[in-house]
Amino acid sequence: MDKPNLTESGSRDKTKQIERYERFVNERLRVDLQKAVVARDKIYETIAEYLKLRNQIDLLRNEKLNELKTMMDVGCEFFMQAKVPDTSRIYVKVGAGYHVELTLDEAVTFIGEKEKSLLKAADKHTETASKIKAHIKLVLQAIQEILELDHTEQKVYREP
Repeated sequence: MDKPNLTESGSRDKTKQIERYERFVNERLRVDLQKAVVARDKIYETIAEYLKLRNQIDLLRNEKLNELKTMMDVGCEFFMQAKVPDTSRIYVKVGAGYHVELTLDEAVTFIGEKEKSLLKAADKHTETASKIKAHIKLVLQAIQEILELDHTEQKVYREP
């Protein structure tokens, strides 16, 4: 009567375990990482828009422009000429779909506060992404250890 090969059944269990770990990394951790990075990048895009607005306000102040002729994007990359008769006040998107009329000084102050708030949110997403990356490394190291252990056991328990 043949002896049962214990390493074969153990090997199958380890293969299933490795597949579960790989599935967890690919279907959960990498997806969560992608979401965190996309959310952070979206916040950085918003920050860039506010910084662009602040630079435009600085230009209006430095050049002492009381009125302005410009091209405005009215949607779908379709531009029209626009004339701004009074540049002392502007409308700024403050969130939740609301726009508020502010003086240039008020707008610069608001932009500074909004930038701080957005940077905190971006930092949270960066921290989340870092934690997820650490989890991915940990799981990949566990897979590597299982593979090394399996390789070692095959050498030790090899039948003659």
